[in-house]
Amino acid sequence: MRLGISTSLGRIPPKDWAAKLTELGCRAAVFPVDHTAGEELCAGYASAAKDAGIPIAEVGVWRNVLAKDGEARKAARDYAKAQLRLADAVGASCCVNIAGAAGEIWDGAYRENYSADAWDTTVESVREIIDDVRPKNTYYTIEPMPWMIPSNPDEYLRLIHAVDRERFAVHMDICNWITDPRKYFFSGDFIEEAFGKLGGHIRSCHLKDVALAKEFTTRLIETHCGGGEIDLEAYARAANASSKDMPMIIEHLHSDDEYERSLAYVRDRFAAAGLVVC
Repeated sequence: MRLGISTSLGRIPPKDWAAKLTELGCRAAVFPVDHTAGEELCAGYASAAKDAGIPIAEVGVWRNVLAKDGEARKAARDYAKAQLRLADAVGASCCVNIAGAAGEIWDGAYRENYSADAWDTTVESVREIIDDVRPKNTYYTIEPMPWMIPSNPDEYLRLIHAVDRERFAVHMDICNWITDPRKYFFSGDFIEEAFGKLGGHIRSCHLKDVALAKEFTTRLIETHCGGGEIDLEAYARAANASSKDMPMIIEHLHSDDEYERSLAYVRDRFAAAGLVVC
């Protein structure tokens, strides 16, 4: 696997960015700018990463392509297409978004997220984005979320078959699927199931942890690696089995110092388990 961090490091110049990632021990990267940064700067970051031997794991979209408002939906899809073109140009492992939400909050939890209309629109939106761009060097992917499509590995398989496009693949965030105590306490079993069904389709992974709060009723909290009880070793082994170069990107921390400490913690923990990190 290849560890990386989900921070732009303050939008520093390309060579400095690549040098800092190397200094931190990163072996994969999230692309630090979007398509609006311009072709020259984007090419500079891509070149710096290549020279440093750091593959681009992800180009993010993070827009609601299911937005109810027609103009907002079109703008989100246009942005997704532009980001997919960027991902293809820089040779990223994937371009990643969520399926979308049937409400005002772009990543919000709504009952309608599970409706037949949301399913059909998700399939249609993924097809439109891929068919308009026709990527050759990357894949469009959906990150699992706790409260929208795809809600489990079987549903993701259904989505892959429904979309029926070669360049549609999987972005894995196993912690977003830890939605009940059984998955929490037996996360290793769930990880084995998810990768057993989806492993060949996975292009990149997010790395974090989940903690179960003590108060009633069930409350599961995203946290830093080591702050919860998810079997991160099982996650890493499954990712490694899928691809020796699988990116695993640490995310949702608050500062570069936190990312640096988390990288060191994860490396030490995986090394103690006999796991090879590129």
